[in-house]
Amino acid sequence: MSRRMCRTSRLDYHRSVDYLPVFLDLRQRLTVVVGGGAVALRKVELLLRAGARVRVVAPELHPELALYRDADRIEVRTAAFEPAHLDGAMFAIAATDLPEVNRAVADAGGARGIFVNSVDDMANSSCIMPAIVDRSPIVVAIGSSGQSPTLVRRVRTQLEALLPARLGELARFAGRARARVQRALPDIEQRRRFWDQLLAGSVASKVFAGNDAEAQALLDAQLATAATAPRGEVYLIGAGPGDPDLLTLRALQLLQQSDVVLYDRLVSAAVLERVRRDAERIYVGKESGRHRVTQQRIHALLLEHAGRGLRVARLKGGDPFIFGRGGEEIDALVAAGIPVIVVPGITAALGAAASAGLPLTQRGLAQSVTFVTAQGDGAESLDWRALAAPGQTVVFYMGISQLPRIVGNLLAHAAPASRPVALVERATLPDQRVLAATLRDVVGRAQAAGVAAPALLVVGEVAARAAGAAAEIVARGVGSA
Repeated sequence: MSRRMCRTSRLDYHRSVDYLPVFLDLRQRLTVVVGGGAVALRKVELLLRAGARVRVVAPELHPELALYRDADRIEVRTAAFEPAHLDGAMFAIAATDLPEVNRAVADAGGARGIFVNSVDDMANSSCIMPAIVDRSPIVVAIGSSGQSPTLVRRVRTQLEALLPARLGELARFAGRARARVQRALPDIEQRRRFWDQLLAGSVASKVFAGNDAEAQALLDAQLATAATAPRGEVYLIGAGPGDPDLLTLRALQLLQQSDVVLYDRLVSAAVLERVRRDAERIYVGKESGRHRVTQQRIHALLLEHAGRGLRVARLKGGDPFIFGRGGEEIDALVAAGIPVIVVPGITAALGAAASAGLPLTQRGLAQSVTFVTAQGDGAESLDWRALAAPGQTVVFYMGISQLPRIVGNLLAHAAPASRPVALVERATLPDQRVLAATLRDVVGRAQAAGVAAPALLVVGEVAARAAGAAAEIVARGVGSA
C-alpha cells in the first residue's frame, strides 16, 4: 500500500465536526446587530468588549442601547432592516424574534460572504455564538452545535467553578516572562518542562493569591537553577472526610498535576479516582498498634521524590493540620529547602456533623466545641475534667478502639451517664451509619452494631439530635445503626 493510500485511509477515520471553533479578531472591524431589545443589548456589549465597531439596526432601541448611542459607543440606524445595512461589515447578528427578518439578514450576509448568527434560530445561522468562560486573555468557548444550549450553560457553570478567578493574571505573568525564559532556556524540551512546572506550582499559587512580588521572586529563583537539576515541590492536601465532592477546587487542581501521590488509609477510593491517571500512588497508611509506614519513612519518601524534581502530593484524610501531622512534614521539607503548598480540607468532625445533621454548637446547648484525639503520646495527659464539663461538644477522633477508656474517663470526672453521644461511622460516604446513644450504653451498642473505624465520637447535648438524623439518613437510603 502506498504512502498516499495510507494517509487517505487514516483521514477516513477522523470524525467530522459540525462547526469549526475559531476566535475572531473584531478590533476596529464593523459588525452589525439587527434588533433593539434586551437580547441585542447583550450581544452589543459582548462585541464592544471585543473592540468591534458596532452598528445597530432597529426601529426602536432598548434604553441602555440608547445610552450607548448617546455616548457615541455605537452607530444606530433607526429603521427596518435592509440588505445595504450589512455593507462593509465583517460579522452580523440577527437578534430579533421575527423569523422573516432573521432570514433576510442571513440571505444578505450570504450574498456578501458575511457569517451571520441568528439568536435561537439555527436555520438562519451560518455560525453559532458559544457560551464563554472569560478569564481574559484565557477565554473558553463551549458549544453543542445548537443541540442543547441548556447543557452548554451547565458545562460553563462547571468550568467557571473549576478555573481560578485570576487565571488571566497568570497568563499575563507568563507572557511578561516569555522572552526572558526563551533566552535562558534555548532547548525547547527543557523550556516546556520549566513552564509546565512553573504554571502548576508555587509561582502559580502566588499569582492566584495576588502576591505578584513573591511570584516574581520565585520565578527568578527557579529560572536561575532551571538549567541544572529540576526542583520538586510538595502539596499537603486535605482530602476531606471521604466524599470526593467535598474536595476543594485547589485540591483537585493540584491532584491533577501531581507526579506522585502519598495517601493514607483515611483517603477514600472515590477521592483517589480524582488523582491524575498516570501519577504514581504510594500507600503510607498507619493504623493503631500497626504502623505499616512510620512517620520518618513518610518524610524520607517526600524528600526522595521531591528531590528528583517531581511534584508530590501528600494526601491526608480530613485536614492536614487537624491530627494529620502536617506540621511535622512541613518542618522536614522546609529544612531540606523543598517548597510546600498546604491545601486545607474539610476536617472529619465538620464533615461528620454536617452529614449526620449535628450542629456542633447551638445556643442553649453547646457554647464551644473541642476536637480531641484519644491516641498518641498526649492522650494520657488530657484534661478529662474539662472534657466532662457541661455546655459544650467534644469530638473524639480515632476513638473507636479507645471507646471504653474514653467513656470511663468521662464518667469518672463527673459526666452524667445520661449525656447524649453519637457515633458517626464512615462519615459522608454512601455507607455512612449514625448511632445515637448515651455514655451509659454506647460501648455495648457500638459493639452490638459492629461499629468500626473510621468513626467519630460526638459527646454533648447536641448529640441527642442523632436519633432523628439517623432516621432521616435511613429514609435517604444510607445505613444507620
